[in-house]
Amino acid sequence: MVEVKEETKLTLLEIYKESSIGLEGNILKLIDSSGDDEFSIYIRDCIEKDKEKRRKRLEITKQVQDQNKELLKAKEEIERVNEELRLSLVEVHRAKEDVENDLDILQKKTQYELINTIVKVALFVIIGVGITTTILYMVSMFTGKDTQIIGSTWSNMFGILLTNAFSIVGTIMGVKYANNKN
Repeated sequence: MVEVKEETKLTLLEIYKESSIGLEGNILKLIDSSGDDEFSIYIRDCIEKDKEKRRKRLEITKQVQDQNKELLKAKEEIERVNEELRLSLVEVHRAKEDVENDLDILQKKTQYELINTIVKVALFVIIGVGITTTILYMVSMFTGKDTQIIGSTWSNMFGILLTNAFSIVGTIMGVKYANNKN
């Protein structure tokens, strides 16, 4: 045990009475206060205040540690959610690209089918009109009828059919290349 001089005891007691400031910490365990009732009360009060302060500090430390644990859990949860969002965003982007590619393929297929249909119908009309006009012209020639009007009509008809055929094909090719992204 440590004995405290009388002069030091008086100084400590005076500081305690004036400003309520007392000794703290493990030093209180070493001070011998026997024989002086007032100093013994002072040391006992200081020990109790020190215990109370330590208890409060320990409670605060536990609260801070609990809050830190909660914050760490919240941070981990936020990071997990952010990672899920990032992965979802990547999946959505890939799905969007797939849908755009599928839509592009579907549009091209539809356009191709439409162009094929238009070309086939146009060719059938052109060939049908050409064959019909040719048959009429031949029948007129074999029957001995006047073929001058039918001949010029036949010639004009083939010119118009050829012009229209090239116009249709040109329009289709123009549409096809206008829709081409490259």
